[in-house]
Amino acid sequence: MTPVADGHCDFLYGVVNHGYDFERPHHAQQNIALDRLLQGNVGLQFFAAWTDMTLRVPPLQQCLAMIDAYYAMHQTCRHLHPLASGTQQNAPQERGEIDTVLTIEGGEAIEGSLSVLRMLYRLGVRAMALTWNGNNELAGAALGRGNKGLTELGVEVVEEMGRIGMAVDVSHLSDRGIEDVLRVSTRPVFASHSNCRAVFASPRSLTDEQIRAIAAQGGTIGINFYHKQLTNRAHATIADIVAQLSHLADVGGIDCCAIGSDFDGMPKYPSDLQTSADFPALERALLAAGFSQSDVEKVMYRNLYRYILQFI
Repeated sequence: MTPVADGHCDFLYGVVNHGYDFERPHHAQQNIALDRLLQGNVGLQFFAAWTDMTLRVPPLQQCLAMIDAYYAMHQTCRHLHPLASGTQQNAPQERGEIDTVLTIEGGEAIEGSLSVLRMLYRLGVRAMALTWNGNNELAGAALGRGNKGLTELGVEVVEEMGRIGMAVDVSHLSDRGIEDVLRVSTRPVFASHSNCRAVFASPRSLTDEQIRAIAAQGGTIGINFYHKQLTNRAHATIADIVAQLSHLADVGGIDCCAIGSDFDGMPKYPSDLQTSADFPALERALLAAGFSQSDVEKVMYRNLYRYILQFI
């Protein structure tokens, strides 16, 4: 099986708020789990710390609790290893060994402070999405009101992320926010879990122009599995994901294509891709759609792996 690099999941939120257990899953809603990752040959998994602004817990405190859960998981599971510097580019991980990357979803976590941003980097955070669904003090969100761009503080944050070596994730940003990030960022940006608006219209998805701009910088775009960004039907399928990846490859080139499942971040999953264990079915579907074996390896693993190494 081709190894898989998955650019986004919300498992850490489930650990802190719902008692998810990586090696002994017992919660009905939990999706990410060790046995499923191993069955799907996942060799690289991004774990996001998502700040939930409906909670009364301060966002930085939420973030730190999820970072603590991330490292506690590594202490107990011999299969997990934070992606290390010096790793050979494009070298697939040994089967049964899973590299991990710690990220943040929602710039509220830094509470307006560049010092906090730098400290989170020192704690191992290597990428951050500036917003979730609502506008904040850094930028406007895709689902926020007014198509607002980067704020003055947001510009400073993007510049500082470039200086210290933290990847800017444009998923969830407004169109104007993405435009501003592409203008300000000194390093290639990526979209951890965003789809193609031309295939299925959603404000959370990227325009062809944005896809080309991210690809031109050397960034990657991870197609996510959320049905409301794939189809009008009640359930999405692998065919919807393949359609997204085919368009992405046509517009941005094969080297920008990646996967960002968003597992544990949605209430239901594609009918034929329910967990990470089903990734081999996606590989077969891509091959059947005309992707070469080399291109499938790029889409499912090598592109995202190559991209994130520059920030490790």
